[in-house]
Amino acid sequence: MPLTPIIPFEPTSTDIIPDEDNWVAQVKWDGVRVLTYWDGNQVKLYNRKKNERTFHYPELLPIQTYCKAKSVILDGEIISLGSDGKPSFHEVMRRDGVRRLERVKQVRKDVPICYMIFDVIYCDGQWLTERSLLERSEILSRIIVPGEHVQLVTSHEDAEALFQVIKEHEMEGIVIKDLSSTYLINGKDPRWRKKKFYRDLIAVVGGVTLRDTIVNSLLLGLFDRDGRLWYIGHAGTGRLTRKDWLELTRGIKPLIISTMPFANKPSRWKETIWLKPEITVKVNFAEWSVGHTLRQPSIQAFVDVPPHECLLP
Repeated sequence: MPLTPIIPFEPTSTDIIPDEDNWVAQVKWDGVRVLTYWDGNQVKLYNRKKNERTFHYPELLPIQTYCKAKSVILDGEIISLGSDGKPSFHEVMRRDGVRRLERVKQVRKDVPICYMIFDVIYCDGQWLTERSLLERSEILSRIIVPGEHVQLVTSHEDAEALFQVIKEHEMEGIVIKDLSSTYLINGKDPRWRKKKFYRDLIAVVGGVTLRDTIVNSLLLGLFDRDGRLWYIGHAGTGRLTRKDWLELTRGIKPLIISTMPFANKPSRWKETIWLKPEITVKVNFAEWSVGHTLRQPSIQAFVDVPPHECLLP
């Protein structure tokens, strides 16, 4: 029977690693979540939002070369390595973001991918959602044949040690999973938990955007050695409270200027209110992306640091 796309199980965020024996940890691969559907007749690929990606990754379509099941739904992450040998979200998006499918053949040569499989939801005509993660992992190890474009995600008993390795290599983070956990379709609960490794820096605020007359996003920058302020990204999420946003809205009034303070043009500049670069904030982020902007910046707090000490690395 045709298999209908589902929304996959998602982990909750955590800062604490469980110390019980029934938990395992896996690398949180920095890629694109993709589920593979094989009904015995055809293979289809869909992302977490149920958007089809079948033709973006032709390497995965001959499923019988890497999966022994007669029908299956696999869950995993498609990754691509950057020049530093680490998974690069920017690189994999060069594949996933292709809109003209005739370009896939060329982009495939430029951006090789690997499918990191970590779960099986359906196998040989049976749903496995009520089976434990331990049982599903055993089934997965029997049906998957690793190869050039397909690998099984390994599980580690020492989550703390794995996280230290992730930090040393400056990768995205880990996912900690309860071995007794069933698979919750279209759900999210703490039986799966993600602990991300973030870097941080102190950035200068060079502009803001508003929503309903209240500041809702900051345009961030760092100075170079010549005193020029370079835009590095914008952030509207993090630990600031509504009170913090209201106070900031009132506090920026004497700093408003008519000209852009950045040496380069931000990606978001229309309807931006430019500011004298005097406010500094601590920002957590996942990585520097191509173009030297921050990926997933998150505002932690305003800090009392002189702006010209906030320098590009």
